Amino acid sequence: MGAWQPLPEELPTEVRHFVEQVRLLKDSTGLSLVALGARTAYSKSSWQRYLNATQPPPRQAVAALCRVAGLTGAEAERFGVRWELAVRVWPREPAPLRLPVGGPLPGGRDGTHDGRGGARQGVDDRAGACGYEEDPTLPWWDLLDEEPPPGPRTGRLLLYAAVLVLALLLAAVAGAVTLG
Repeated sequence: MGAWQPLPEELPTEVRHFVEQVRLLKDSTGLSLVALGARTAYSKSSWQRYLNATQPPPRQAVAALCRVAGLTGAEAERFGVRWELAVRVWPREPAPLRLPVGGPLPGGRDGTHDGRGGARQGVDDRAGACGYEEDPTLPWWDLLDEEPPPGPRTGRLLLYAAVLVLALLLAAVAGAVTLG
């Protein structure tokens, strides 16, 4: 407890303050990261990333830590406000370039150009090409309400799912008829 690695100098003030407060709260529980992981839905390695400021914690992780530490009401709400302020300015890694399936093209080309100086159709090398920015602090189930990124695979995926369901139904009927 208390032997935390130093936070990066380039962290915004809000992030630094938030992480320091979360570290103090974690230390006040007297729990190890393993024990904290067992008491919350977040692993030891997740807590290491959150407490070393390499990844913002989900809001639910902060709420779980507050519950474990016995914070309620206004005290827990303050951590929610600190989280909101920190997440808004949390440094994000630049989005990686999305290459076509199969990686780089022969000849060392990166797949984003057609070899004649023009951009290949269907490949967009701009970050955020999907029209929205992924939020690593939201659990996957909160993202289900959002529209999927546009693309030709959506219809094909639905077709595969329908064929799979049909095959399962046929197998169930055939099994029921065979076994009586």
